[in-house]
Amino acid sequence: MDRVIAAQVYNRICELGSLSAAARALGISRPMVSRYLEQMEKWAGTRLVNRSTRKLTLTAAGENVLQKTRTLAQLSHEIEGHAPRDLPSGTLRVACAHFTALHMLAPILPDFLARYPQVRVELDVNNHPVSLVGERIDVAIRITDNPEPGMIARKLGRCRSVLCASPHYLATHGTPQHPQALAQHNCLHYSFFAGQSWQFITPEGEGLSVAVGGNLSASISSLLLAAAVAHCGIAMLPEQEAQAALAQGELVPVLPELTPKPLSIFGIYQSREYQPAALRLFLDAVEQHLRN
Repeated sequence: MDRVIAAQVYNRICELGSLSAAARALGISRPMVSRYLEQMEKWAGTRLVNRSTRKLTLTAAGENVLQKTRTLAQLSHEIEGHAPRDLPSGTLRVACAHFTALHMLAPILPDFLARYPQVRVELDVNNHPVSLVGERIDVAIRITDNPEPGMIARKLGRCRSVLCASPHYLATHGTPQHPQALAQHNCLHYSFFAGQSWQFITPEGEGLSVAVGGNLSASISSLLLAAAVAHCGIAMLPEQEAQAALAQGELVPVLPELTPKPLSIFGIYQSREYQPAALRLFLDAVEQHLRN
């Protein structure tokens, strides 16, 4: 039994989460898919998949083998000429947060999918970091200054923020005239930074950290935006999220002489070797959009 084909079948099983779905996608029988899986486990010398009536999960060895079979399948396609660099194909699994999906990925997807019709993009929209290996993610788009060690992090751009509140909130509670005054206000937090501090850059170019607190935190910036528009407090929001409310006067800048510290936007993936053409082109498209 061809080991390259067995590796390709194994990849589809892992990608789709079941033997039956892999059989339908590949146009072969389920018993044949099962035999290919048995061949992979015999080749690896260990169990790769835990089967149950409800779902299929990979063992630790199965996760490790999956990375190798993806590389093997990619190499075989390149050798056979089935996946030239200008005609990428296959499924690209992308993890990102809600804000990233709406403002950074949604604008590029129609053109990207039209240009590369053989590529299928699966978005895993989750506001908490996911395991690239455990969730079988090809790339995660993350806004952070601390990408996790052991992964490849390609910088795609910068995410700038604005400190703002509704005119009604400021008329009721007063407008802070200096950074320390934020401690006297209800500050609406992004969850991962709740109860800690906001980072600014002064007009002199120096860093400034201000401790803040408030009665609402959320991992979705659009919820913080809605709360700020509803006069709940002062929020630090991505510029792209807040720009419409600022233009309409629903929000106004607070302490405009201070610049919220920008965060980097990274595409995070596992290996530079045998990188699928679809992944490289997708990241190129995201970077170009952010540059524009």
